[in-house]
Amino acid sequence: MNTQALSTAATEARGLAMDAIHACNSGHLGLPLGCAEIGSVLFGESMNFNPDAPRWLNRDRFILSAGHGSMFLYSWLHLSGYKVSKDDVASFRKLHSITPGHPEFHETPGVEATTGPLGQGIANAVGFALSGKRAAAKFNTADHTLFDHHIIALHGDGCLQEGVAKEAIAFAGHNGLDNLILIYDSNDVTLDAMADLTQSENAKLYFESQGFDAVQIDGNDLAAVQSAVQAAKQTDNGKPKVIIAKTLIGKGIPQVAGTSSAHGEGGAKFIEEARAGLGLPADESFFVSEETKTYFAERNAAQAKTFSEWQATYDAWSKANPELSKELTEGVAATVPTDLSDKIATFAADYKDATRGAGAKVINDLAKAMPQFLTGSADLFGSTKNYLKGEGDFSASNSLGRNIWFGIREHAMGAICNGIAYDGLFRASGATFCVFADYVRPAIRLAALSKIPTTFIFTHDSVGVGEDGPTHQPVETISGLRVIPGLDVIRPGDAEETAGAYIAAMQRTDGPSALIFTRQAIPLMNDLSAQERRDGVLRGGYIAVKEKSALTTILIGTGSELQHCVEAAKQLGDGVRVVSMPCVERFERQSTEYKESVLPKACTKRVAIEAGVTDIWWKHVGTEGKVLGIDRFGISAPGNTVMKELGMTAEDVVAAAK
Repeated sequence: MNTQALSTAATEARGLAMDAIHACNSGHLGLPLGCAEIGSVLFGESMNFNPDAPRWLNRDRFILSAGHGSMFLYSWLHLSGYKVSKDDVASFRKLHSITPGHPEFHETPGVEATTGPLGQGIANAVGFALSGKRAAAKFNTADHTLFDHHIIALHGDGCLQEGVAKEAIAFAGHNGLDNLILIYDSNDVTLDAMADLTQSENAKLYFESQGFDAVQIDGNDLAAVQSAVQAAKQTDNGKPKVIIAKTLIGKGIPQVAGTSSAHGEGGAKFIEEARAGLGLPADESFFVSEETKTYFAERNAAQAKTFSEWQATYDAWSKANPELSKELTEGVAATVPTDLSDKIATFAADYKDATRGAGAKVINDLAKAMPQFLTGSADLFGSTKNYLKGEGDFSASNSLGRNIWFGIREHAMGAICNGIAYDGLFRASGATFCVFADYVRPAIRLAALSKIPTTFIFTHDSVGVGEDGPTHQPVETISGLRVIPGLDVIRPGDAEETAGAYIAAMQRTDGPSALIFTRQAIPLMNDLSAQERRDGVLRGGYIAVKEKSALTTILIGTGSELQHCVEAAKQLGDGVRVVSMPCVERFERQSTEYKESVLPKACTKRVAIEAGVTDIWWKHVGTEGKVLGIDRFGISAPGNTVMKELGMTAEDVVAAAK
């Protein structure tokens, strides 16, 4: 280890952070200054990466869970040769910069995940680790090792206090993710106060109780950090690792160091004095010495050689294992079979089951067509029906399993699935009851923000749940999901639409999808062919029953209420059209011409029905239309009884139309 070079780089990284935060008068100084030695060891010594190939499959992944400390990451990406320039660092938090306030996936080379809300990055890292373990088990052979990388996540007390982190840590320990290294920036400070005001946990004992190897070090001692990281990377004992690094928050600004004032920009007013104390030149902001530039240039040359050697291994492996190579290539490219619909069996005309039951058939056909597809459930496989038969369970002893048992950890399930999606080798999905979507919501929001193709599966979608009562009957949940920008919420109205929902989720690679399934049985809508109904879902809305004479009335239904529109149309006469609207978001992305062909403006007599809050539907029925919904909580009674009591029947649709 070149201690002098790494020490100099740590000092200059502190300077970059101070200058950037001072320039915009906004940001968080504490972590970038307190963890500079950690960054120096990781980026200057211990991690394997190639700045010229930032998505190298066997790179070590670094996730900054404490995303408020983003200048830590931007400084080290700049110093280590990623395409993050001096001007980019100087543009920290400015309009259209690639250095936003919190790290964002797709925005900055070298940023592995969007980490803002605390704790998410820890859970994302667990997803990366799961992906890495499975990749090694799936693609490594006796002759060729493609995957032996590590996942390193830096987090602080704030991350560790969030429940999602604790859920993910328990999952990682139980499943033996020994390629995961957490570095805990334990500086004894939170934003408002010293940490002992809100916590008294023995971190080492806690992590050990969760199945981790834990070591405590001086996080500002280069040698101690290097030794701990090296030991963690070299120990494959079936346990994830945590390095509890005791650091001095705001190190380098004596006026605030070690206090809660150092967390944000409180030390910015002392920067000139601090820069002088660190030996940085007074007349040059964003200073990087020639010595540091030379050090990282030499390191990157060595890393490029390592990458080249790996590429040769990959080429030999690919030639020797063409089928595995095809599977890996398609996984990385997020390839979806063009004939995916043909690979999913159609349903008999008299089929009648809950869409969760239809989903069980669809997802197993899908899994055969897409070997990169993984699924999991929050202790509800028996109810969510998304278990992949014959594909095994992911565990500490079976990294090849395609069924992930998350336990009762919905929030971590969502964030772990996001981590798998960020890694980009596999397609991840996770399932729970619809009413628990709010436990997953922060992860859903970040998936949408990050434009990653995570699939969220929610069953038991309405008051049709029945006897469990209003605590388990989602009335506002689905509409609450629909307001998340970039999320496709798909609520199919029969088994063939369920197939279409899964196809739509797989074909979408620029954002997440939420699939909403019933508990109660619903019949097939047989006016159109199976393929026409599946294609209709891809468009979001389509004509399910066409009028037989001049159009007078449009009935709009979704999910289990579509059947009531079909039945009502039979009673109302030949001028009635039924529009199925399984996905409002997809429909809104269609051309103006297509939308007009389905919902012509000239027909203002419209009725929409959904067993949930009504607000979302007024846009589609207009001021002269009517919406049948449930703007209240549900009732504990049999599902059919509740539906009838709350006006969710064909008779109610007929009455509204008349």
